[in-house]
Amino acid sequence: MAIVYRATLTPSKPEFIESWLDQQAWGGSGGIDILGSYRFDDPEGRVGIETFLVRRAGRVLHVPMTYRDAPLETADAELVEQVEHSVLGTRWIYDATTDPVGLGCFARTLAGEQQQATHEIYRDGEYLGVDEPEVRLRRETGEPGDSGELRIAHMLDDTLTGAERLVGSWAGGEAVLAAR
Repeated sequence: MAIVYRATLTPSKPEFIESWLDQQAWGGSGGIDILGSYRFDDPEGRVGIETFLVRRAGRVLHVPMTYRDAPLETADAELVEQVEHSVLGTRWIYDATTDPVGLGCFARTLAGEQQQATHEIYRDGEYLGVDEPEVRLRRETGEPGDSGELRIAHMLDDTLTGAERLVGSWAGGEAVLAAR
């Protein structure tokens, strides 16, 4: 289960997502509308993994992020932003498609070894209950793709194929988010 705090992030999620998308060739331009998110649990309980679906310039984008309590010491990981979390303190946010923990969660989910996390909500140390994610995941199996490599979509207008597919459904849409 993912523990979700009702907290303030500075900069806010919409601010850092929009700023990071501005730097991506596939990210488009303009304001964003967050359609929903889903989370995975880190098996070691140290890294937060949250993935957003956002609408920007008429397209739906898939934006996987990891939240860490210290900088990741690998040249391959792409830092999105350093933020201040009102409960947990400083957090380093990475593109989960470049973070080994994020990639591991996607790989295990595609293999049927991990499920999306439930959200336990806390405010000021008080348990408020379980919140349903806005994006529901399901695993599908079918014909093998060309390489068997893990592929995570950023632009959801592209169709990923593979023997294992992770499909996301949200209010008003559905798409393949990752495949192998």
